[in-house]
Amino acid sequence: MFKHFLITRFNLRQPDWKTTKNNVPVLTEEWHKNRFELFVKYCFYSVAAQTNKDFEWLVFFDTTTPKKYKLIIDELDKKLVNFKPFFVEGMEQFLPGIKSYVSNFNQEYIITSRIDNDDCLSKDYIDAVQKQFNQQNFTAIDFIDGYTIQTSPNIKIGKRFDQYNPFISLIEKNDDPKTVWAIRHSHWKREKNIVQIRNHRTWAAVIHQENKINAFVGYDDVNLTEFFKDFIIDPSEVTKLKNEAIPYIEWKKESKRNHISSYWNYTFKNIKKKLGVYKFK
Repeated sequence: MFKHFLITRFNLRQPDWKTTKNNVPVLTEEWHKNRFELFVKYCFYSVAAQTNKDFEWLVFFDTTTPKKYKLIIDELDKKLVNFKPFFVEGMEQFLPGIKSYVSNFNQEYIITSRIDNDDCLSKDYIDAVQKQFNQQNFTAIDFIDGYTIQTSPNIKIGKRFDQYNPFISLIEKNDDPKTVWAIRHSHWKREKNIVQIRNHRTWAAVIHQENKINAFVGYDDVNLTEFFKDFIIDPSEVTKLKNEAIPYIEWKKESKRNHISSYWNYTFKNIKKKLGVYKFK
């Protein structure tokens, strides 16, 4: 009936992506070292731990990826049957590469979901997305409640509330499918056919020193024992996060500000959508 693809871009060259948010050059040796560490410890672990294994994970790397990291990719490929690495010539070949691959399947429907290479998923993410399938011709699925983990300069873990986030999925007819990566995740606010799901935390955004845009906007005191039952990451990283996380009391005021800001942004976006500020596609 459907084929489900989880899709990630990794180190694809693009003209407008030269530095991190701290103006540090990207795609250097140091960038690759740090990003592969995040990818393996957070993203890969969490995808490998999915309770529902009925999906393929398409990860797109640049053809210029250094050999030492291609060897790491080879090892990951051996560990997880769902993992499908692709090497393409920069961002220009990313979407064509996705469409070329998914066109090989003759199921009536396609589900495409996205995850960035430095983030992680709850163990039931794939299953939760597939439970939304109801033979929709074109519908985006947006789980808007999640978590966020700040790993640098200090460790904080909080809840996050984010519409049109980087974990969005698209269910569509398999007739020249657009796929979820056809537009930026924030631009799904212009789409009429979108289902927003509350109170099911299926994702965690990881905030670190190399993020280009994201900043920590977490809130509330998170029970880490319960959190790590649902989010499976490298055990050594679990120990580090538990031992070094800043006590909630020390960032409680920041939490309240973030909570208010998150709900204001949610309300403001919904008002703008109702007023027709966002032009539908």
